[in-house]
Amino acid sequence: MKTLKIWMFSLVLIGLSTVGFAQDGKKGEEVKIKTSAVCGMCKATLEKGLAYEKGVNKATLDVDSKILTVSYNGEKTSLEKIKKAVNELGYDADSSPATPRAYDRLDACCKKDAVH
Repeated sequence: MKTLKIWMFSLVLIGLSTVGFAQDGKKGEEVKIKTSAVCGMCKATLEKGLAYEKGVNKATLDVDSKILTVSYNGEKTSLEKIKKAVNELGYDADSSPATPRAYDRLDACCKKDAVH
């Protein structure tokens, strides 16, 4: 019985250490992207839209600087995919322009030429 308890305890320790290694293996990366976002509605659109992107952990837009900070798992997504997602939400991402159809669907206040 004592041997069985030691054996089970050993299995639990091995299991916990495996979980720890799996979490350490995640590649937490962060990138800052200059966007064409101009208002609070843009902030909500980008942050909510990127929340559904595979591999994105968190997205935060600073409206004043128009900088979108994205934390992501580099094993599940890439900078190119994140920029494409931003473009498909209707916004420029660095030098990559917004998808015209998505841009046209934005509210008037979210368009680059809107007066704020």
